[in-house]
Formats: sequence, C-alpha cells, structure tokens
Amino acid sequence: MSIDTSIDFKGRVAIVTGAGGGLGREHALALAARGAKVVVNDLGGARDGSGGSSAAALAVVEEIRAAGGEAIANGASVTDFAAVQAMVADTIAQWGRVDILINNAGILRDKSFAKMEIDDFKLVVDVHLMGAVNCCKAVWPVMNEQKYGRIVMTTSSSGLYGNFGQSNYGAAKMALVGLMQTLAIEGAKNDIRVNSLAPTAATRMTESLFPEEMLKALQASDVVPAMLVLAAEQAPTRTILCAGAGSFEAANITMTQGIYVGRQGDAPEQLAARLAEVRQRDGEIVPESGAAQGHLELTKAMQQR
Repeated sequence: MSIDTSIDFKGRVAIVTGAGGGLGREHALALAARGAKVVVNDLGGARDGSGGSSAAALAVVEEIRAAGGEAIANGASVTDFAAVQAMVADTIAQWGRVDILINNAGILRDKSFAKMEIDDFKLVVDVHLMGAVNCCKAVWPVMNEQKYGRIVMTTSSSGLYGNFGQSNYGAAKMALVGLMQTLAIEGAKNDIRVNSLAPTAATRMTESLFPEEMLKALQASDVVPAMLVLAAEQAPTRTILCAGAGSFEAANITMTQGIYVGRQGDAPEQLAARLAEVRQRDGEIVPESGAAQGHLELTKAMQQR
C-alpha cells in the first residue's frame, strides 16, 4: 500500500506576514500555486522597520492572481494587535476560515551589544516575537473553533546558535521556539500543529551578510519546501526544520542524562569536577514538555535512596 505524500492546499486559507518580498513572497506564491487562498500581509517598511507602503503586497497579490490563484493584500503591522485582529476578521469575512499562519515578518537592527541602543533591542523583539504572538493570538480562537490549524514560526540559526551583532534578533528568534513548544502542546487537542523554520536565504534581510557568490547559492525559493511540509495537513508538530541551498536539517532542544551529586557542602566543587560528565551527550533526550527535567532529576534522586 503506497502512502500519499502529495502536498496540496486546496480549500485552505493562509496568512503570510512579511510577504511583500524575500522569503514571505516565495511562501505566498508557493501556497497559492498549490491551491491556498492567501492573505499577503506586508507593512512595506524598510529593512530596519521604518516607513511603510502597500505596493509590495499588492504586487505579490497580482502575481498570484495572474497565475490563476486567489489572494488579498493587507498592510497591518504585526506589532499592532488591533490591526492584526482586523486582518483576521477581514480574512474570515472573505473566505470563512484561517487554516495556516506563516509568521515571517521581521526587521534587522544589527550592532554589537555594547553599541546597541536599548530601543533597537526592544523594537526587534517587538516585531519578531510580539508580532508572532499577536498573529497567533488573533487566529487561535478561529483554529480552535474549526479544530484545525497550522502555524509556522520563523526562527533563525542566530537564535538557535548565536551570531555576532545580533543579540536582539537572536533573543527574539529563540523566544519563538519557546512559543512554539507551548502552543504545540496546548493546540494538540484541536489539531493545531505548530512548527519552526530556520532559513538560510539571500534576501533583503541578509544581502549584507554574505558574499555575492554565496548569495547566488542561497535562493529564497530553496527554503519553501520546508515551509510547505510544516504547513501541510500531514505536518509534524514541535519540529524545527533548518533549510538552505537545497539542504534540510532538524534542530532540537535536548537534555543530557546528567549526574546526581546531592546536597553535600562540596556539591559545587563536585559539579565543577564532573562537568564533562554532565555535558556528555550519550543518551540525551528531546523532552516532550518542561516537566521532563523535573521527572529526570527526581528519578535520579530517588535511585540514590
């Protein structure tokens, strides 16, 4: 018996934020090409978040319609919860449901932490993290009611592993993974699956980070297959997919088996001396929830009695 692994989105309605260019545009076009009705959301601001124009979103809508698809443009800032709620209400009025949310909108304000203004830190966190929170919160009741939803967060290797000059961006991107973990748990009973995508792509956001030859190899369209898998009906949940240049990997937040030291007075010295054992990755696990840490620790403690 063959397993049907074809991915299509006929009858599905998707909201893609930051879809006026780069990755968001590619996401919107791909979803539409496979049958989804798409809300192309884009504030139309500069890379640092300043300014705004509806031209980019409207251009993508026209591309989709020219190819025979259905799409509408929306210029809400993801940082404005009332505007995001209005976007979702408009989507419901237009098509009656929201099945997919691709949280892609973002800005960059890169500087070393020593030189970064606190307002630049706050704004990047507001757009990436709170923007995704606003969008998730707005679609959550709809997805719960229809007992179906697919949400994709856009995380980053800068958040998962760090990157010089991106403390604000990295903090926001790692926070999105934490948001994914809990929303996936809470949404499971109503078939709301929540995943994260860590892309490597040549876009307006990354054009100053890579040499020209590398930019040519990092096409934004190469990331799209991972998004389609994470947004599909048969999607996993609580999965972090990395994608770039035609390659795909999975990232995990893991926990080692660790050691039991106990409460004696020299516990800090014992821990310092045995830190290599604590960090030994043989037998590490991917916890199913935050409770796994306490369970493992209590199990080791009880075994000493």
